[in-house]
Amino acid sequence: MDRTKTSSFTLAVSRRTFLHSLGALALSACGGGGSVGEAAVSRSAVARAASINTASLVLARAATGEAAVATSGAFVHPGLLHTQTDFDRMAQKVAAQAQPWYAGFQVLTANGHTRLSWSPRPAAQINRGGTGPQNYPQLYGDIAAAYACALYWKVTGDTAYADKAVQIMNAWSSTLQSLAGDTNVDLAAGIYGYEFAIVGEIMRSYPGLAAADLAAFQSMMSNIFYPINIDFLNRHNNTDYTHYWANWDLCSMASIMAIGVLCDDRAMFDEAVNYYLSGLGNGAIAQAVYYLHPGYLGQWQESGRDQGHNNLGIGLCGAICEMAWNQGIDLYGYDNNRFLAGAEYVAKANLIQADGTYLTVPYESYANVDVVQPGFSTASQGDIRPIWALVYNHYVNRKGLAAPWSEKFALAIQPEGGGGNYGTTSGGYDQLGYGTLAYTRDPVTPAAAPSGVTAWPAAGQVVLSWWGVANGTSYNVKRAANSGGPYTTVASGITDVLTYTDSPQAGVWYYVVSATTAAGESANSNEVVAVTAVQLHTWLSFDESSGTTAADATGNGHTGTLVGGASRTAGKSGNAVLLDGSSGYVSLPNDIVGDVSDFTIATWVFRNSNSTKLWERVFDFGTGTGRYMMLTPDSSGGTVRFSITLNGSHNERQVNGNAPLPSGQWTHVAVTLSGTTLTLYVNGSQTGQTTGVAFAPWHLGPSAQNWIGRSQYAADPYFNGAIDEFRIYRGALPPDRIATLAQG
Repeated sequence: MDRTKTSSFTLAVSRRTFLHSLGALALSACGGGGSVGEAAVSRSAVARAASINTASLVLARAATGEAAVATSGAFVHPGLLHTQTDFDRMAQKVAAQAQPWYAGFQVLTANGHTRLSWSPRPAAQINRGGTGPQNYPQLYGDIAAAYACALYWKVTGDTAYADKAVQIMNAWSSTLQSLAGDTNVDLAAGIYGYEFAIVGEIMRSYPGLAAADLAAFQSMMSNIFYPINIDFLNRHNNTDYTHYWANWDLCSMASIMAIGVLCDDRAMFDEAVNYYLSGLGNGAIAQAVYYLHPGYLGQWQESGRDQGHNNLGIGLCGAICEMAWNQGIDLYGYDNNRFLAGAEYVAKANLIQADGTYLTVPYESYANVDVVQPGFSTASQGDIRPIWALVYNHYVNRKGLAAPWSEKFALAIQPEGGGGNYGTTSGGYDQLGYGTLAYTRDPVTPAAAPSGVTAWPAAGQVVLSWWGVANGTSYNVKRAANSGGPYTTVASGITDVLTYTDSPQAGVWYYVVSATTAAGESANSNEVVAVTAVQLHTWLSFDESSGTTAADATGNGHTGTLVGGASRTAGKSGNAVLLDGSSGYVSLPNDIVGDVSDFTIATWVFRNSNSTKLWERVFDFGTGTGRYMMLTPDSSGGTVRFSITLNGSHNERQVNGNAPLPSGQWTHVAVTLSGTTLTLYVNGSQTGQTTGVAFAPWHLGPSAQNWIGRSQYAADPYFNGAIDEFRIYRGALPPDRIATLAQG
């Protein structure tokens, strides 16, 4: 849309469980500046936390229809990046000089921050950005030293290093009063907040840390860092939600989660978890992993910006996932391993080959309120950060999945450093590091079969993607005409990328995938179905004479509900729904197009003669103003328009007609998607077509705001008139069938 609005959006999610049991934890569901920054928004150098009423900040969630996560029970301690089991593993492996753990320990030992002579440099006010002295390196340097010493103590048992970590903690908790600067102070509060909280979590059980000193440290984290974190996620400094890159949200989320565990604050911890799942900023996982390409290469939100920030995003998101995992919540696996898709994309894009060139990755154009990025950015390509051991070891050695590009990157750069002494480009101190020592684990038995298979029809073909197994060498795709088989192998020997495009005849097809391993062929994956024939999905005739229910004539149960000023009137055929232009609309079930790729939506529309308002809706399916697909009879461009977006109005893919829909008469309108071609029809004739449209309805993910006659934007007018014979099809109807529908 060619307009500016305050926007929100959601994540594409699948209906899957992301809670796992862990010890005593009981879970229940209920209804710039620096290496990260952007152009800073001016702010006076004042103590941010002092002016924020955190009790009044309730983070909005996108309308996915899924319940928020609410956790309960005792936290696991230590339980952020490392549990006691992790520390025991590190100590045992180092004592045995087992590799690569011992090499990682040697890196820790050699780092300049791991020394007993380190002198902390606390300050009453830390400034990042703005006009004050830029003294934030004092903070991140001391955090790096405290973490290195804490880790050294846990591995060796040398309490002198524990005492040094405590000395650094106490120096800051007794001195720091505020964080200040321009908007880059949000980065300081986020990055250094999560890192320092991790130090406190490691040291909380050390007898040399007095209870009063732990309480003072917790108070510093919850009263100085947290208020800035939560205020940023709530307001984004009063900017359009797309203005800030994903890393700003991610560091704030990481800090809130870490402080929540450190301070035993369940509400705080849950804020971070739920923002990751369905927050309104670019750090929520569906926006951070902006677009899923075939083979589950998940384009990271900053891919068109530069690779340094792309890598930082993986580091921050990985830390969030690991901290949640250690408290019983599987954010790693959420939405069919969406984070892994992002990690594999970034790893592959930054791996250099023997000939000095980089591997290529697909790219889908991205836009926000500030920029349009039509292509992948090679700026900072090859950036090295200590982030890959965590990703590789979780998915491959903990879960038994294949993560070939994350694995290659992790093994290529091990042993990972830390404390600013790593990498070939910028980014020191944004992560704590030492991943080879901390996260390397012995491999589990590989997964028994490929998983997470999807099959999406597109222009008569079927595009399959899946997750591989850790010991897989290649993969086989099998197809059947009936559920359960018998299956025929249609492709074999697939290695990279894990995707296959099949070209079956029109019909309903069932697919499974198996892996080839050194031990033979694996079991088959989960079965998925793909419909390549045009198939009626939803049909609301609105022929009921009374009541608030609009039956779905297909038998698929996609019943509509009349809401507000919605009633009955004579229709194009039989009855129609009459919408009053002020409160009337039809609500459709959640996820109405969540399993649809190619589609046709066709309906009869009667705009009342006094209906001349822009941006009314014939329909609008989505989760808010970030993810939706909609048809308006009259846009600001003076034409009927269909749009679909994954990132708000700045990033719509559109097809426009040549005039608005007329008023005072029945008009048939239809829109189709075939592959990447959108076509718009009015009264059976094509009036617009757009090619290269990569967004299909399933990309929207779960949606709880699926409406006929109402917009995702609260300021838009409701539809004023009648709608009849509302149909959704799987597949794109050919022009002759559209013309037949338009004949009434």
